[in-house]
Amino acid sequence: MNILLTGGTGYIGSHTAVLLADAGHTVVLFDNFCNSNKTVSARINQITGHDIPCVEGDVRDTKLLVKTLHEFQIDAVIHFAGLKAVGESVREPLKYFDNNVAGSISLLEAMQKASVKTIVFSSSATVYGKPQYLPLDEAHPLNPINPYGRTKLQVEEILQDLVKSDPSWRVALLRYFNPVGAHDSGLIGEDPNGIPNNLMPYVMQVASGKLPHLNIFGNDYDTKDGTGERDYIHVMDLAQGHLAALNYLQDHLGCEIFNLGTGIPVSVLELVGTYEKVIGKKIPSQIASRREGDLAVCYADTSKANHTLNWYALKDVHDMCTSGIRWQTFRSSLEGSRE
Repeated sequence: MNILLTGGTGYIGSHTAVLLADAGHTVVLFDNFCNSNKTVSARINQITGHDIPCVEGDVRDTKLLVKTLHEFQIDAVIHFAGLKAVGESVREPLKYFDNNVAGSISLLEAMQKASVKTIVFSSSATVYGKPQYLPLDEAHPLNPINPYGRTKLQVEEILQDLVKSDPSWRVALLRYFNPVGAHDSGLIGEDPNGIPNNLMPYVMQVASGKLPHLNIFGNDYDTKDGTGERDYIHVMDLAQGHLAALNYLQDHLGCEIFNLGTGIPVSVLELVGTYEKVIGKKIPSQIASRREGDLAVCYADTSKANHTLNWYALKDVHDMCTSGIRWQTFRSSLEGSRE
């Protein structure tokens, strides 16, 4: 298949691009580089041995999307492009609704014009909000507690309404839990601009000396060690989930929703402890007060993806840490070469 990846040079998009290319698909990247680096495209080419086209553009540019879909004879789209920082979404909600929701509408309009009706959407477990029960399955009530989560839910609803209006669409909504880790090559990984919002890249920057210490927000939760527990999934397992969803859509019309996680809750201290064992040194940390909106425990029920897609998360926390360290070493060398 010819597959367009919006946000294709971002964290999850880049890893999925590598996997799809390795699986024999023809990949086209589309990105405005607002939260990624143009050099990622070259590193994807280095890993895959393919010269993968990369179109610079914004998903709100419907005309450019139509042109791209026609030019590369695209069969399916994986839609990663979107802003994803929860705190920023609270401060700048209009920016998030414009980019994430209006951008998705622009993409879908372009796909309609180009008669491309297969899409995998990068959604999030944030659509569930505070768990009413655990583990979270796809039938859990939806009540996102921040603008970022609400943008993801709105796009899910738009896609569901689109399928109702035109049953010839093939749509998969993938609700991610907490992606971490990097490609085994060490050439691509999570590379946030500014201070990281997520735990793993923050830990890596503390370990490298770029940040002074890790703040652990709360150690008095009702969990195994008092710190918050999350469902961390290796980014390459997540990429495999997109390939499995695309394969599923080849034989199925309509819209399906799948959780992508491991189903195993891991605490902040467990993740940090594993990282310390791998690198052989302590991570400077301090306990801080809980953050408003943080949950004690959140993890997935992945049985639907297991049974329907024949997809399973295979990598563990040790794999996540070792691959992340490999990427951090390469990333530090890049920063050193720029100085």
